[in-house]
Formats: sequence, C-alpha cells, structure tokens
Amino acid sequence: MPVGTYPHEVEETVGEFMKKLLIIIPAYNEEKSIEKVVEHIIHKYAQYDYVVVNDGSEDKTAEICYKNRFQILDLPVHLGLSGAFQTGIKYAYQRGYQYAVQFDGDGQHRAEFLADMLEKMEEGYDIAIGSRFVQKKKDFSLRMIGSRIITASIRIATKVKIADPTSGMRMFSKRMIEEFTKNINLDPEPDTISYLMKNGAKVVEVPVIMDERQVGTSYLSRMASVKYMIRMLVSILLLHNFRNRG
Repeated sequence: MPVGTYPHEVEETVGEFMKKLLIIIPAYNEEKSIEKVVEHIIHKYAQYDYVVVNDGSEDKTAEICYKNRFQILDLPVHLGLSGAFQTGIKYAYQRGYQYAVQFDGDGQHRAEFLADMLEKMEEGYDIAIGSRFVQKKKDFSLRMIGSRIITASIRIATKVKIADPTSGMRMFSKRMIEEFTKNINLDPEPDTISYLMKNGAKVVEVPVIMDERQVGTSYLSRMASVKYMIRMLVSILLLHNFRNRG
C-alpha cells in the first residue's frame, strides 16, 4: 500500500464503476489551494476518483490532506512534476483505471471539462489535452512565444498541430497509462507527447478554460521556464529520434 494511503478508503472508492477515471493531483507547496481543489472534486464530481501526490512539500499540504482524510500519496522528498506524475500514473496502473488525468493542485484547472475530455477519449483517442487555444488566439507574452515555438517544433516533428502543448491538463488512456508505467524515460511533457504521437498515439485537443494561479508555488520559475523551452526544442527536434522505449 503506497505511503499515506488509507487502505479501507481505497477499497471503498475503487470498485468496478469507480475505476473509470483517476484524477492525479501533483501538489508541491499548495497549502493555500489544495483543500478547495479536492473538496470541489469530492462534492461536485464524486463520479471520479482522485489522488493527491504530495511532492515533498515544505508547507502544510500533506497535513491538510491527512486532516481532511483525502486520498494521498506522500512522497518523502521533492521529485519534481515528473516524479509526482509517475507516482500517480503507477497508482492508476496498479488499480486498473481506464483513464487518468493530470490535474493541477493550484486551482487553475476546472473539473467541469473532464466530462468533455472523457467523451473524446471514449471515441478512441490515447491522449486528450485540455487546450486553451483551440478557439482562442495566444497573446505575445514571453510565455506564449515559447508555446508558439514548441507548437511549431511538434508540427515539424509529427505533421500535427498541437495548439496548447504546455497545457498541464492531460488525460491518458489505459494504453498510455501502461506505457508511462513501464517506460521510465517518459514524463508528462510536450516532447513526450510528440514522441508518443510519432509512435502511433492519437491525440485530441478539447477546449477548456483555465484560471490564473492565485497562490502557491509554481514548478517553473522564470529562468526555469526558459531552460524548459530550450530543453523541449532540443528533445522534440533532435533527441526523441534516438529515444528508446522501455
């Protein structure tokens, strides 16, 4: 049983009906938002299961989750978004979920769009991306310029346009859950999406609205964002041609 999980609650919430979708909520220093995010899911979207992956937070994120008896996987050290996501996706794989969705713990993602994403997944897609820019144009901020460049690089590599490649709201099929679980080289990033597309994964973008982060600590600082963009470009255009599966 994973660290921090209440055994009896897992058994109660993961029946056959409830194994359809798992909401994975990576959380790093989200003490000001995590309670509101999870309570909203519990009370408004109880048809879905969830798990908070506390990524070695230095604040009271874990304490709040335990106090409220939320489903939690409590990592003893900070692994970063990739490590937290991998933990959650392995949890989904071990418990036989059909779908898993990456969902921010800072309140930016809206659970009201999960049904639309799930509907698309059941049409046979492997990955559904909650996209802010299917119907809306990007501005010309530094962040959006980076997004435009990553969109262009994915199009060069795959011949497919992904309008919102840096969206953190991504839903994965059972086949992708297994792929992420068994392939330690994969993480939830645009270069991985591009790589999976080149290997046959069907990807669709679903229009969503996202809120601005109000509180908490982002995984990416300004300097880290620049380095991130450069790393994505190199990986998408050069390295993923030599990437090994497994």
